[in-house]
Amino acid sequence: MAPINKTPIELLDNIYSLAYWMTGNEAESRDLVNTTYLNAGIETPEIELLKTFRNCYVDRYGQETEFCISEKSCKSGNGLAKSIARRAADVKLTVLLSELSGLKHADISDVLEKPVNTIRTWLFWGRKLLVQDDIMKASA
Repeated sequence: MAPINKTPIELLDNIYSLAYWMTGNEAESRDLVNTTYLNAGIETPEIELLKTFRNCYVDRYGQETEFCISEKSCKSGNGLAKSIARRAADVKLTVLLSELSGLKHADISDVLEKPVNTIRTWLFWGRKLLVQDDIMKASA
């Protein structure tokens, strides 16, 4: 994705790849891509399409956390749990946008609406965590 002005149709394969890496499941990926494209228009710019993808992902998966102590705390809309879930999804998406989509730090910053320095930090730690996760899987 070197050029920034691609149409949503031109980005379909890229969005699907992001969805697959985020969900790890073909059926879930298709659903996420469908939801993203239902919420985007035919003329949606690339950055806006990626923002829509992020919002669809977080709405569907990012709010489901294992940080609930009781059923009541899950239903109360615990702000901390939601914040942690969104942060984990954003760190993973940051790495994928950089590695799979080839977006620059400033473009990722626009998509996630975070400062560039935050994006750089997330890339550093996200890459470390992904490598560590791969090492753990290989040794199992």
